[in-house]
Amino acid sequence: MSDIKRLHPTPRMHQAVIHNGLVYTAGQVAQNNPGASVAVQTAEVLQRIDELLAEAGSHKGRILSANLYLADMTNFDEMNSVWDAWIDHDGKPARTTVQALLTEPQFTIEIGVIAAI
Repeated sequence: MSDIKRLHPTPRMHQAVIHNGLVYTAGQVAQNNPGASVAVQTAEVLQRIDELLAEAGSHKGRILSANLYLADMTNFDEMNSVWDAWIDHDGKPARTTVQALLTEPQFTIEIGVIAAI
């Protein structure tokens, strides 16, 4: 297991796991902005993903897959306005977006990604 690197443990998981040239992030929520608009929460989550990817030796242009969970699909356009401004348009990942009941009602978006190192 020495070829697996784990970053930022919590009681139940790690925020990122690196293995075989890939980094897998846990779903990220806006811990600093609970209850804020979906745009504010999306921006915070994407900043956190940038930080995790950088720590793992990667960046948003190397994201292969992204899973986005919205608490309310009526916020889809608002979320996409932030995503579209952030994403590397030459390296857009495969993406899934679904409506989901998130762990706490003050969170409007959760995002997890898989990226190449």
